[in-house]
Amino acid sequence: MEVQGTLNAQERTRLAQWVKEHNSKIHEGKNPQQNLGKDDFLKSTLSPQEQAELAQWVKEYNSKIHEGKNPQQNLGKDDFLKLLITQLSYQDPTAPMEDKEFIAQMAQFSTLDQMTSMATDFSRLAALVAGSEATGALGKSVEIAVGDKLIQGTVKAVTRGNNPEVLVQGSYYSWNQVTKVLEE
Repeated sequence: MEVQGTLNAQERTRLAQWVKEHNSKIHEGKNPQQNLGKDDFLKSTLSPQEQAELAQWVKEYNSKIHEGKNPQQNLGKDDFLKLLITQLSYQDPTAPMEDKEFIAQMAQFSTLDQMTSMATDFSRLAALVAGSEATGALGKSVEIAVGDKLIQGTVKAVTRGNNPEVLVQGSYYSWNQVTKVLEE
């Protein structure tokens, strides 16, 4: 659980108050600390209910600061360019980046862009192969895994797209659920 971004004064006060209340419950009858530093937060063990409350508060805070943004796990080409521009903006004018370093970073950017393009192309290729396999099963008998049971029937229709579906016994099933294709 991690708070992302910077807490404003009101949010810091709210979090400090929550921690203070938590610590006073834990240390009832003892002299609680008056001033909590960032390293003093949550020195005691939280109950499952308190962990859930804190996790909910952190989730609400993080969703508020990331409203309208999609979280990403990987850096993309836009992130790379932002980093490069920031690096160039803050470089020491008396010791600018050497040509070799700049060329190396631009080569890395070019490689990143090509790899991104290849990944997109491979995704399209995989979708085409899956669609081709599903189309090849048209009119053939298939076994489909649905939970713990197997459904067997003849493929009557096939849909196209990233996740092709086959029509068997009046219902559509994902091509990924097909375990066997048998000749009629």
